[in-house]
Amino acid sequence: MLKNFLYALLTLTVIPYILNAQALSKIAPKREFRGVWVATVTNIDWPSRPGLSVDQQKQELIGILERHKSQGMNAIMLQVRPAGDAFYAKSREPWSQWLMGKQGLAPSPGYDPLAFAIKEAHFRGMELHAWFNPYRASMSSNTVFSESHAYRKHPDWFFTYGGKKQFDPGIPDVREYIIQVILDVVKEYDVDGIHFDDYFYPYKIEGQTINDSATFNKYPNDIADIRDWRRNNVDLLIKQLDDSIHHYKKWVKFGVSPFGIWKNKYEDPEGSATSGLSNYAELFADSRKWVKEGWVDYINPQVYFTFTRRVAPFATLADWWGNNSYGRHVYIGQAAYLVNSRAEAAWKNLSELPRQIRYIRENNRIQGSVFFSSKSLTTVAQSFGDSLRNDFYRYSALPPQMPWLDDVAPNEPQALTADALKDGVHLKWSAPAKATDGETASGYVIYRFAEGDKISVLDPKNILKISFEAYPSFIDTSTEGGKRYSYLVTALDRLKNESEPSGPVGVEVPLAKE
Repeated sequence: MLKNFLYALLTLTVIPYILNAQALSKIAPKREFRGVWVATVTNIDWPSRPGLSVDQQKQELIGILERHKSQGMNAIMLQVRPAGDAFYAKSREPWSQWLMGKQGLAPSPGYDPLAFAIKEAHFRGMELHAWFNPYRASMSSNTVFSESHAYRKHPDWFFTYGGKKQFDPGIPDVREYIIQVILDVVKEYDVDGIHFDDYFYPYKIEGQTINDSATFNKYPNDIADIRDWRRNNVDLLIKQLDDSIHHYKKWVKFGVSPFGIWKNKYEDPEGSATSGLSNYAELFADSRKWVKEGWVDYINPQVYFTFTRRVAPFATLADWWGNNSYGRHVYIGQAAYLVNSRAEAAWKNLSELPRQIRYIRENNRIQGSVFFSSKSLTTVAQSFGDSLRNDFYRYSALPPQMPWLDDVAPNEPQALTADALKDGVHLKWSAPAKATDGETASGYVIYRFAEGDKISVLDPKNILKISFEAYPSFIDTSTEGGKRYSYLVTALDRLKNESEPSGPVGVEVPLAKE
């Protein structure tokens, strides 16, 4: 995430220019992807340091989720496999060194960080996407590998580049191994998505060579050019993963967050009007192909540039990806971590990220944003985090629908009741009957209307609570005595298709007795 931008910074020339002022943002949409990366590698975001107690880890994570919930987020991209290791118990790989301080060292028995994160995210109406780095096996040359790390078992599966061990993507057994690692999570955990970042073949380092010629000679796959062969190796992994994930659970989304530039126009007429590092040429990642072939459900390009970045302008890349979505979702990766940095003068302008949000909302081929990274929204980009909470993400939003995976809405909840008691309005209902696809409800949306309000589920300001848990009750503690309210409840399935509403049910809240 960081390295890709620094490399691009060195390869791009900054020639500032002024864009016309963007139109004011549209009314916040009811459906919009609002994600944030929570990085565990080198303890960037969580846990704050290795070796914390289970209670400390849990409290830190709850704090992160609460903060992002208050900022209006509805998706957490949690890094669960930073380097051939694991932040979850049901793994064939060792516990991560960034959890307890030593690779392979388990936390207290019974504690599973991923299972805990999923439960807490769903309770707050946020999806949990398990973020994997597919090929990285170490972050430094002095990594002490656990006996259960793949490098100890199969050293022939790896090459060293820049002092770091990397899985060799050209070896069929490597691809199969990585797929099985990911399927462990798909099968064993209630994740909403599987997510890859931008690290496929390594970012170029001067004087370094990728040592995979022997693999190329052994497994050429009838491809003559090693560069095309490398791209094909990544394609094979992406396609097989898409097939495998949806074979086991049709509702688990698969998405990739590549570097922001697929190809430059000078490399390919279909590329973007940019001139920086490209996924295709330098990382051997044909990211547009994965969208075009329908191998991913969403693409999340890291457009870590400003509007005034002349050779890679934000608007140019956002529009290009929107025009190359092929019916899949596009979520723009935005660089909260660069706010107030010296990377470019425009990052000192606190209106940069708000302008990007407005620009994204003007493009109906782009469905949302993901921010790097969690900590940034309370440090360098704290003012932007406040803008999300108070303005852009003030009202709750559901993730956008994916009709190619599931377009069957659940049936509506049954027998909604509302009772005004001392501690609030108690809402209860019954789960809906099964829909034609066999699903009932995996979550609910509760709407509240004051007396005189138009009763409609279209306006997100009426959403009182979104939960991705199937609990058929809720207590509204935010009512005012002497006022009358109406409530509706809808059901959500796993892919956030929404039912017709149950209700409305009205209730008058009595004045509190002196």
